[in-house]
Amino acid sequence: MGNCLGRHRDEDDFDSKVNFTGGNVHIVDSIESWDEKISEAKKEGKVIVVNFSASWCGPCRMIIPFYAELSLKYPQLVFLTVDVDELPDLSSSMDVHATPTFFFLQDGNHKDKLVGANKPELEKKILAFAESSHCSK
Repeated sequence: MGNCLGRHRDEDDFDSKVNFTGGNVHIVDSIESWDEKISEAKKEGKVIVVNFSASWCGPCRMIIPFYAELSLKYPQLVFLTVDVDELPDLSSSMDVHATPTFFFLQDGNHKDKLVGANKPELEKKILAFAESSHCSK
């Protein structure tokens, strides 16, 4: 269960842009797109899963394919990813201190959080939210 603490990317990391997407994951690259995704999910009554990660973080890279796979397996949830270096203000306002950090939001409110690339725990939390959102329809 790894995570990366507070290190910022080095110059040579700019050359190795990581693709955080795949499956049904949406990249949030601005505060406007963040607000838009939160607003859409609230209207649709969907739970949002947000992956705060960084291109220089090994555990983040390792969990990307699994996160993408979960986004396809649980389409009733909205899956987002945020690069902490691209949106530092959002990351600090969400109190992100390590990557990856996963947040679970419902009606725009913080419901749960998972720090680290813990696949079993991530799937367990996603499953719980998927089942609760499924039952509430």
